[in-house]
Amino acid sequence: MSKFADIEIDPGIVRRAAEGDARAHEIIYRAFSTPVYSICLRFTKAPAHAEDLVQETFIEIMRSIAKFRGEAALGSWIRRIAVTKSLMFLRSAWTKRGQSLGDDWDDMTAGEPVSHGISSHPNDAMDLDAALACLPEVSRAVVWLHDVEGFTHKEIAGLMGKTESFSKSQLSRAYQRLRPLLSGNEVAQPNGAAIGSY
Repeated sequence: MSKFADIEIDPGIVRRAAEGDARAHEIIYRAFSTPVYSICLRFTKAPAHAEDLVQETFIEIMRSIAKFRGEAALGSWIRRIAVTKSLMFLRSAWTKRGQSLGDDWDDMTAGEPVSHGISSHPNDAMDLDAALACLPEVSRAVVWLHDVEGFTHKEIAGLMGKTESFSKSQLSRAYQRLRPLLSGNEVAQPNGAAIGSY
C-alpha cells in the first residue's frame, strides 16, 4: 500500500472536520494532498489533470467526511476516493476517444500470458515508471491498483464496473507486456510502442 497507511490523524480532527471546521479541513488536506496527487498522477500521467483530481478528491472528502464511520483508517478511505475520482476521469477520457475498458491486446501482445520477472542485470532494465507509461491506461490502472495499492481483483472489478476475470486478465497481459520492458529486451518509443532491442 502507498503512503496513505503511514499517515495518522487524531480522531478529534476528523470530528471537527465533520462539523465543518476549516482548520481541521486544512490539516487533513496538508496531511494527504501529496499522496493523493501522487496516485492521481499515476493514473493520468498529466500534472494538470492530477491537480484537478486532487481538488475534486478533497471536495468530495470534505463533503462526505461526516459520513466517515472510522471502520477503516482515514487514509484508506481517502485513497479509495482518490482512486475512484481517477478512474472516473479515465472513463471520461475513454468515452471521449471512443475507447472502451476492453483494451485490444491482440494488437499489442501475442501469445500466452507468462509470469512476470526482471533482468538479472539491473543496468539493462528500463525504469518502472517509463515501462508503466507504455501500458494502455486500463492496464496501467489495474497494475497500479493491484501491485502498489494492494486492491484485490474483486475490488478492482467493482471500481471499474467489470468482472474479476477482467481484472485478472488485464493484470496477466500487463505482466506479459512489462516483462521484456523491465528486462531490457525492448526499447520504449515516445508513442508508447516498443521495439525489440538489438
